[in-house]
This record gives sequence, structure tokens and C-alpha cells, in this order.
Amino acid sequence: MKRHWMMRALKFAVLAVLAVVVFGFVTLHLWNWLLPGLFGWKLITFWQAVGLVILSKIFFGGFRGRPGGGMHWRHRMRERWEQMTPEDREKFREGMRRRCGHFEPPAAKPTA
Repeated sequence: MKRHWMMRALKFAVLAVLAVVVFGFVTLHLWNWLLPGLFGWKLITFWQAVGLVILSKIFFGGFRGRPGGGMHWRHRMRERWEQMTPEDREKFREGMRRRCGHFEPPAAKPTA
């Protein structure tokens, strides 16, 4: 199981790096093609282009995907959970423990 998780994490990291490179080069070439000729602005480097992509993502798009997309999933999961019998809930919990490992709640701190 851990190997499968590590492969997914590696695949995600490779895709993230590839996305940064592609968006950086697209921004670099569009900026250097359009803006110096139109407005007389300076040429930029690849890292400045990556910075512009990140800055525009923060200002205009955020990093969460569609707004409210997680709420629909959460509502749907809650509806399913409420329709389960206690036996189905325990079976679901056991399946999650097998897939994700057993997480103990944090130990309570003694009050002194």
C-alpha cells in the first residue's frame, strides 16, 4: 500500500513540475512576444514568468479549484453516512483503516 501511495505522490510531483514549466514557458514567450512591442516593457526571464503565473493564480484563481466544489462532496458524503446502518458505518470505518492505517486520537494532556 505504501508503495502505491508513493507512486501516486511521485506522479503528482512530476505533473506539478511539468505544469510549472509549461505555464512558465507559455507566460515567458507571450510576455516577451507581446509586451515589449506594445508597451515598451522589458523582457523577462523564465523565473520571473513563473513568479507571474503564481502571482496571477493567487490574485485571480486561488489554489483550491472551483469555488464550493468541496462543499458538494461533503454534503453528499454526509447524506450517505446518515443513510448507513451502524453495521455499515463500522464496515466503512474498517475498510478505511485497512486502506489508510489506524489513527489513534491524540492522547489527552494531563491537567496539573
